[in-house]
Amino acid sequence: MKIFLAPMEGLTDYYMRDMLTRIGGYDACVSEFIRVTDRLLPARTFLQYCPELCVGGRTAAGTPVHVQLLGSDPSVLADNAGLVASLGALHIDLNFGCPAKTVNRHRGGAVLLDEPETLYAIVRAVRSAVPAAIPVTAKMRLGVRDHSRMIENARAFEAAGASALVVHARTKEDGYRPPAHWEAIARICEAVALPVMANGEIWTVEDARRCQAVSGCSDLMLGRGAVTQPVLARRIRGEAVDFFWDDLRHWQADFLALLKLAGELGQPKRFGAPWTERGAIGRYKQWLAMLTRDWPEAVTLFHQVKKLQRFTDVEAVLSAAGPADVAA
Repeated sequence: MKIFLAPMEGLTDYYMRDMLTRIGGYDACVSEFIRVTDRLLPARTFLQYCPELCVGGRTAAGTPVHVQLLGSDPSVLADNAGLVASLGALHIDLNFGCPAKTVNRHRGGAVLLDEPETLYAIVRAVRSAVPAAIPVTAKMRLGVRDHSRMIENARAFEAAGASALVVHARTKEDGYRPPAHWEAIARICEAVALPVMANGEIWTVEDARRCQAVSGCSDLMLGRGAVTQPVLARRIRGEAVDFFWDDLRHWQADFLALLKLAGELGQPKRFGAPWTERGAIGRYKQWLAMLTRDWPEAVTLFHQVKKLQRFTDVEAVLSAAGPADVAA
């Protein structure tokens, strides 16, 4: 069984990847998508999205990071894939799953699932542009509006030379609304020989087991469930690991400290501008807001910090949040 941390725009950034892979349980993680339009991007863009390229393509915990590209022009994507490979990428992934309207309007992400020939051309071009030792994989949804082309799309990826396929078990129109249609992944698995990994609506160990049984996939990609339950991957692996609010409180403090240090060092965010104090605190609040789904203590803490804008104030509230003796 392989477990990957999903790419989630604005969420599983360098700092979240660092923290979650240090907590452990992941075989690999995937960068947020890097948008490729009509030109070769400068090397600094790839390094801003994936700073791990500067240290062998792995997080501080040693977990490999797959660099994800998103676009629609096969030759331009191939050129950019060649550059990122030269920068030390261990693995290149192609995004055909993003449902965002802005991205889709510019022919990126899930909207291309109505164009199997384009999917083939992109994967084929990228596969030809990078060394054979670097895997090229794809991430897709079940379709744009329905599942009618999912088999055709999966076979296009396979024929083009993809090493593996991740399937988010919803359509573009579904967005992130439950349920995830894991049974459709089983049909894809029957139609292709390449490895398939299941993704979508895995919040608990029980969800993971049902997904594996219904989809026929042993390999899983965890998204929002990994962020709300940081030890989920380890528990899916069968580890009897306790994780209490006090443990999570310390990881929150560590995450906040990483963002604070990044600002002090002038490290850039994904789009080049250095972190501001307000921006870094906002990034922490984003995670804390997600934690309110499963952690009652997070609800209280969020109300205490939601109007704060200074590190010292947030740190003081977080350190005073106090331990709890209930694991989640």
